[in-house]
Amino acid sequence: MRRLMLGGLVLAGAVAASLCFAQARVDTTEDFQIVYPSPCPSYKPGSTHEITYDRNGGHDLWVTGQNYDSIVRVTTSGARHVYPVERCSGPHGIEFDPHGRLWVSLEFAGKIVRLDAKQHVDASYDVRLHCTSCVQPINTHPHGMAFADRGRALWYTGKATGTVGKITLATGRVQTFQLPNVGSVPIYIKEGNDGNMWVTELLANAIARVTPSGDVKEYPIPTSNSRPIAIVPEPGGHAMWFSEEAGNNVARIDEKGTITEFAVPSSEANAKVILAGLAFDDQKNLWVQQYVPPGAPHPGDDFVIKIDKSILTAKPSDMAHIPMMPYIVPTKQTVMHRIIQGPDGAMWYTEMMADRVGKVTVAQPRKPMVKMLAPNTRRNAK
Repeated sequence: MRRLMLGGLVLAGAVAASLCFAQARVDTTEDFQIVYPSPCPSYKPGSTHEITYDRNGGHDLWVTGQNYDSIVRVTTSGARHVYPVERCSGPHGIEFDPHGRLWVSLEFAGKIVRLDAKQHVDASYDVRLHCTSCVQPINTHPHGMAFADRGRALWYTGKATGTVGKITLATGRVQTFQLPNVGSVPIYIKEGNDGNMWVTELLANAIARVTPSGDVKEYPIPTSNSRPIAIVPEPGGHAMWFSEEAGNNVARIDEKGTITEFAVPSSEANAKVILAGLAFDDQKNLWVQQYVPPGAPHPGDDFVIKIDKSILTAKPSDMAHIPMMPYIVPTKQTVMHRIIQGPDGAMWYTEMMADRVGKVTVAQPRKPMVKMLAPNTRRNAK
């Protein structure tokens, strides 16, 4: 385990030069190494992808280790328990349904499987998962995954086929809907507060809205080659928020398709940075992962950045005045992937290439601690 403590006037790397501090407090950032079994022979290192937990009273987090054909149970104290799935199947998406059953997309095998999480915890190490609801094969390389319609439908992205899919759980019916651009590479999918599914299209530079019946409409992103990644609903609002991997923006898209982008500050020493996952906490603050790409000429620290909830009503020109707090990730060269608020209230995240899970535990201040004064608006390649 690696841990960093932030408090008083301890500055968060080069970013701290542009910060002002309001009061002392101590937060902790720590991460935990996952030791996987031997991978499929054709796989490359770097595996730790998605993270979730059962929101109906679950206490543990669950993670997919794609290149090692494993899922991992992580306790809030950081204990890790690794369980294998089908050999060379490539588990990626992972979510709980309203009944507490854990579903996993096996991207390389073209399957979606489910299991009883309690049974899986108690089972022997060589337990195998079997699809018990799908009545036909899914051959779209299922990647991202999300439940909708109060858990009655499971949606997923066909990353390699430019499609989205829907499983109606009551009947096992599988439907596949083609996106306008076969090479769009859809990544994440989430249900909006409007009942539609919203999808990030990595190479099409667009956000897609898919109705429950499968009608698709695409909305182009203003920043070219932005590479949208994660997408989540605005808490209590009528919009979705997404991260732009290469654009270094977080952005809001309303239900009419209007997109507003906000530049995320970066360290002067690490002007070329990449955004990964984003998530809202229970106070409506927005958290985003920012990391230095492998092979960068000036490798530096990776960060998890907390953006104050005032961004929900702000304009892009207000970004310099929105309180933020960057947390240094203890490990470098992480290639971060996903972030959520866990059952303990901490922000949990995955480090894909470092094969670690981490968390930020925040002390409760009486007023905002940090404000970004001058965001760096430089961009990566367009």
